[in-house]
Amino acid sequence: MSKRHKHRQVVLPPTIETRAHAHSERHRVNSELHLVTNLVSHGVEPDDVVEPGPAWKPLHHHDAEVGIEHSRKQAIKHWKTKAWKRRKVVRKQRALEIEHLRDIA
Repeated sequence: MSKRHKHRQVVLPPTIETRAHAHSERHRVNSELHLVTNLVSHGVEPDDVVEPGPAWKPLHHHDAEVGIEHSRKQAIKHWKTKAWKRRKVVRKQRALEIEHLRDIA
C-alpha cells in the first residue's frame, strides 16, 4: 500500500475532483487569455489589459514543507554527474590497479 500521504493530518480531496478543478481552472485562464488577445488585436493598448492568473492551485503547491521533503528524497542521477559515461572504464582501471598492487605486495 502506498505511504504517500501517511505523514499528513489533512485528508486530501479525491483525485477526480482535483483533476476536474484543475481542468476548469486551465480552461478559465485560456478563455480569458483568448479575450485579452481579441481586445489587443482590436486596438486596446496591451498595458491597459489585465492578464489572467491562476486563482486556484492544488494543495501540494501550497505546502513548502512537502516540497522540501520531496527534494531531499531525490537521489543523484548518475547520468547527471560529471563524466558519467566513463564511470565503467574508471572502475575497471581502478580494479586493475588494485589487483596489480596486490600482486606486487
